[in-house]
Amino acid sequence: MTQDEPQPPVPVPHEEVSPPALRGLVESFVLREGTDYGTREFSLEEKVQHVMRQLERGEVQIVFDPNTETVDIRVVPPRERSRAPRP
Repeated sequence: MTQDEPQPPVPVPHEEVSPPALRGLVESFVLREGTDYGTREFSLEEKVQHVMRQLERGEVQIVFDPNTETVDIRVVPPRERSRAPRP
């Protein structure tokens, strides 16, 4: 792969992110415009906890995009989720 070719996003295990950085990343994610949580309003803390649980269950993951040098949280398709039971 040359430097000009786009590189695929790199998954980042959430366990390897410091707690303050993880909290900041999740808060930034849930505060984005256009994030829809349905008809019920949730507090920032509730939204953060929802995403944290999704990370723990492997439903979403943190990814680093080397092309833009940005980090995002993305949904993991069910077929790609680990089959191992989670505590």
